[in-house]
Amino acid sequence: MNFIDEFIKKESSSGILLIIVTVLALILKNSMFSDYYAAFLRTPVEIRFADLHIAKPLLLWINDGLMAIFFLLIGLEVKREFIEGQLSTPSQVALPGIAAVGGMIIPACFYIYINIGNETAMRGWAIPTATDIAFALGILALLGKRVPISLKVFLMALAIIDDLGAIVIIALFYTVELSTLSITIAAIALSILIIMNRLGVTRKAAYIIVGVVLWVSVLKSGVHATLAGVALAFTIPLSSKDKSGNEYSMSKEMEHDLHYWVAFFILPMFAFVNAGVDLRNVSLEQMTTGVPLGIMAGLFLGKQVGVFGFSWLMIRLGLTKLPDRSSWLQLYGVSVLTGIGFTMSLFVDSLAFTDDELYHQADKLAVLLASFAAGAVGYLILRKAESNTS
Repeated sequence: MNFIDEFIKKESSSGILLIIVTVLALILKNSMFSDYYAAFLRTPVEIRFADLHIAKPLLLWINDGLMAIFFLLIGLEVKREFIEGQLSTPSQVALPGIAAVGGMIIPACFYIYINIGNETAMRGWAIPTATDIAFALGILALLGKRVPISLKVFLMALAIIDDLGAIVIIALFYTVELSTLSITIAAIALSILIIMNRLGVTRKAAYIIVGVVLWVSVLKSGVHATLAGVALAFTIPLSSKDKSGNEYSMSKEMEHDLHYWVAFFILPMFAFVNAGVDLRNVSLEQMTTGVPLGIMAGLFLGKQVGVFGFSWLMIRLGLTKLPDRSSWLQLYGVSVLTGIGFTMSLFVDSLAFTDDELYHQADKLAVLLASFAAGAVGYLILRKAESNTS
């Protein structure tokens, strides 16, 4: 359990930092410093190498570049958990797996029901399907020993499967017109990575160099660049031997090294540049119709209904059981916490609605409000709940 404890501790600390930078972004966006904040996001960053030219504002370098590293970490976690971790056997994956499926289907249904008939709004159906593991585990950390470790593992596994679902959704539904040349180069780079894995190459630099080529080609292809991080992760060797013949896991080493950068720099930076919502342009009427209402209903109601409902059904049918030493009320409290979408929901929102002014940022505010409500209510439920120690 040492790795799990370490993982939870890092994610919990990151959750606190995310709250701080979110508040800071909101203050800057709604104060006399608003223009400086906007100028920071628009800062041009350009890279040119021979005929290769990439020019984007800082906001997109963070969303397309730094978030690719975040998805690299997610890919490494998914690979390890499915091969030798908490998701390596059917019995372990059953409950969090079906709960994650419910936590994606039902929120999407809430959103679609509210926005059906509006073609533009329907692009956002996947926004409420995501769970922010850093925030959710941060809430559990505040409760200490009130919550059994089995429920923390359940939430962690559910969030990992949820992230895997988000990756599939991004690949299938948020891909624009494709470039054949760039896709071909990406396929060649990925093939080289797979061959390197099969040949037992253990030089980290080799994977990183080819991985950069993969990222650039995917960026230029029309497929979202963050998927390159996942593809790279699946080719990193989980188990190999170093020059001395000793067992060595490049995947676990990279996962350990990336955790600090992702938890304390990449995710906070992403939150800072995406959570700055201009509250002066958002009205109560906007928040109670269409896209914002669909997001809030999906995250706060859909998530808890989907996660708890699907879990309850699985347990009642005898296909699995409650996490050890936990109660139904505790499981429900954790289900409510999965409605904390925050960074992942904001990320999908940025893909669905590339124009921030399309809904006057009411969509982003909906993510923040629903995530706050889910965190607060989930915390109160878990604080009142008692563990089943029988």
